[in-house]
Amino acid sequence: MSTQEFAELQLFITGPTFIRPEIREAGLLPEFGHRDTENNKRFAPIMAGLKQLAGAGENWHVILFNGSGSSAMEATVRSLVADDETVLNVSVGAFGDLYHKMAVVNGKKAAQLKFAPGEAIDLAKLEAALVEHKPACVTFTHNETSTGVTNDMKAVCALVRKHGALPLVDGVSIFGGAAIDLDNSGACTYATSTQKSLALPAGFGILFANAEAIEKAKNVKNKGFATDIVAQLGRASKNQTLTTPNTTLANQMYVQVTGIVNQEGIENRFARHLKMQAMTHEFVKSLPGFEMLAPEGHRSPTVTAVRVPAGMTVAQLKKVKEAMRAKGYLFDPGYGKLNTDLEEKGERVLLRLGHMGDVTPDMLAKYLEALKPELLK
Repeated sequence: MSTQEFAELQLFITGPTFIRPEIREAGLLPEFGHRDTENNKRFAPIMAGLKQLAGAGENWHVILFNGSGSSAMEATVRSLVADDETVLNVSVGAFGDLYHKMAVVNGKKAAQLKFAPGEAIDLAKLEAALVEHKPACVTFTHNETSTGVTNDMKAVCALVRKHGALPLVDGVSIFGGAAIDLDNSGACTYATSTQKSLALPAGFGILFANAEAIEKAKNVKNKGFATDIVAQLGRASKNQTLTTPNTTLANQMYVQVTGIVNQEGIENRFARHLKMQAMTHEFVKSLPGFEMLAPEGHRSPTVTAVRVPAGMTVAQLKKVKEAMRAKGYLFDPGYGKLNTDLEEKGERVLLRLGHMGDVTPDMLAKYLEALKPELLK
């Protein structure tokens, strides 16, 4: 079967992300048995490196789920919300809505607090919802991929805890691109994945769970099998996965995580993301009629959503995508469902600029230079 027709594009979408050649090559390392001593050679450094990236101390456990960030998120709903409890799902976009959907389809007593696209969590409105619903757990998105909004995780967690609830955080698109400081965040769980700012193929959901999460989960029934964080922890404590992992991805993850820690350096990685964020903001400012969606103080270090000029359509953005494909890039014409809703309401639609993972400032500069004339046609 020929693969010659597969396009070699630099990805500037918001996941999957660009994978550098060294990580692709790591996929050729020897496969191994996931219960063999070879497993520990990969996963012990992976687990340790993930905790360093998260700023997580001894109180935190790292669990790897086969699947994606959604797998880790669903596990928190199944494992931490008892049948007689309410979970409040706070949404600032599509992936906050996803957390709510997970609670609903799993039969949980779920309430939702929803904000308009581009808005961050309003703490006064959150407090009113906490008083009204009296939830045992609250889910929210740290970094909303569909809108480029970053919430103040520490402030939200502090308010949630003030009302006696456990904060369950989705950090899928920011982890590996910015400091998380889990130890001082107030979070109870923090879910993320491999295919965004960690710049790896998709395949693992990553969950950081603290001691109180594990204790709470011990008393929740009907947690499922792969979504039971107590069962998962039994293997994670041995640097293993509960079910058979993708060993190719494990090899790539070992090379990537140890490389971030020992070669690029964690602080250097975070600083690179901030530099690319600033470059992207300057680019948007240079485009007449375009403007950033997220408000000042809540703009993501990894993805920027941009309002296009009035009259520019989704169809036109798709033409830009094909023009950029011809130049060797994969452009992001905005989150599909959100843009459909905006266009139907007669509102300005969005494009997204991904600046995460192993993309470099030089790569980003060339991409933006190639993109500008296509947007201004």
